[in-house]
Amino acid sequence: MAKRVSLPISLALILLLADCSQKRNPKEFTQEPEVQLDLEQIRERGFLQAIVDNNSISYFIYRGQPMGYEYELLQSLTRHLKVKLKIKVISGIEQAIDLLNKGEGDLIAFPLTITQERTSYLAFTESQFNTCQVLVQKKPANWRRMPPNRVERSLVRSPVDLIGKQVHVMNESSFKARLENLSQEIGGQIIIHEDSATAETESLIQKVATGEIQYTVTDQTIGMVNAIYYPNLDIGTVLSLPQQIAWAVRKNSPSLLGSVNAWLGELKRTGRFTALYNKYFNNPRSSQIRITSDYSSLAGNKLSPYDDEIKKEAKALGWDWRLLASVIYQESNFQPDAESWAGAVGLMQLMPATAEEFGAVDRLNPHQSLRAGARYLRYLNQLWGKYVPDDNERLRFVLASYNAGLSHIIDARNLAKKYGKNPARWDDVESFLKQKSNPKYYQDAVVMAGYCKCEEPVNYVRDILNRYEEYKILIAET
Repeated sequence: MAKRVSLPISLALILLLADCSQKRNPKEFTQEPEVQLDLEQIRERGFLQAIVDNNSISYFIYRGQPMGYEYELLQSLTRHLKVKLKIKVISGIEQAIDLLNKGEGDLIAFPLTITQERTSYLAFTESQFNTCQVLVQKKPANWRRMPPNRVERSLVRSPVDLIGKQVHVMNESSFKARLENLSQEIGGQIIIHEDSATAETESLIQKVATGEIQYTVTDQTIGMVNAIYYPNLDIGTVLSLPQQIAWAVRKNSPSLLGSVNAWLGELKRTGRFTALYNKYFNNPRSSQIRITSDYSSLAGNKLSPYDDEIKKEAKALGWDWRLLASVIYQESNFQPDAESWAGAVGLMQLMPATAEEFGAVDRLNPHQSLRAGARYLRYLNQLWGKYVPDDNERLRFVLASYNAGLSHIIDARNLAKKYGKNPARWDDVESFLKQKSNPKYYQDAVVMAGYCKCEEPVNYVRDILNRYEEYKILIAET
């Protein structure tokens, strides 16, 4: 039976000065691992389940492409471990720890501050970088027209000036612990208001920017990026000594911990870690573009300029629009003038004969290309519906046919049938599709289209479906 630790949840609004150590409603999370799941088992399973923080740096979609500091690191890590990556986005620290120790995640890829308390129920990786905690406060309303020294005088610069002030922080965060220690150090009470367990650091930063709350605390790295988006914020008051930031795994996953540390060490030695860190933390212009773009999940809910038409065609197709969007991104990166080496052109990369058959007179016209491509997908879905009754399985046949053409997929299906496999199950058919560069198979009597280096359609199906799952995490269905 795993031990559990009771931690406080959100406080009621404090109207009078009060001792922050007063009794509060307990919230439980799993302190000890409830599963035995280390790197060997993860590799047997085939994927690493990463728990990622919900913020503007860790993981987001920009112009259809998944991005983020944690995301790019995780992509590198899973390539190193030779497993696939699965992501679960969580905003609460308690929930992340609970999921990890219950086996619903393998790695917390949060910008976690290493604290002595947390080392009792987490195994931290090597530190990625050091940061400090800063106070987030709003500048005066007319700060642009004020002399700098006057602006400076209006801001809290000494922690002593926080005595009697209410500061909002994430539930059970290291920010709360720092403020409690600070209250002891300055000899006066800082009123700590813990927001709900699902509150995010950046939602609190936004509340400061809009004047809903006066103060919050964040890591300097996250504060710097958000100050670009909210220029009326000040993050110049440092509240802590430098602190180590790291990821965490279960305490009973030593092999995973060792492999992560070895990978991180190599990344730092080669300079790739520094390049990635600079990309997300030391490049203000690119950060501003990503945060403010309509085509970023950070600022809006758009993937492309064609979302409305994609939704219309997806509805006729019976698909989630984010799935069709994933196809279009795979084909052209939403670039209407894209052209392949084989002569496929436009948003949906149509060949001349396909474009003519399904009504695209001008393949470079994004509206015609989208409509004709969706009609072709609908045709493929109807055709495969006669042979593959399961919707999920049929989708894979449709996607592979769109990429490689019907003939190669039919050949692989015939080979599956000949060798006693299920011709309506994609995994079985896929295995023979990959064999179509082997003379034993492409010269078989049941094969009509001959040789094919068919890794591409296999990867095509996988990439589209993986991206679709990522879109579902961050982009709304409607």
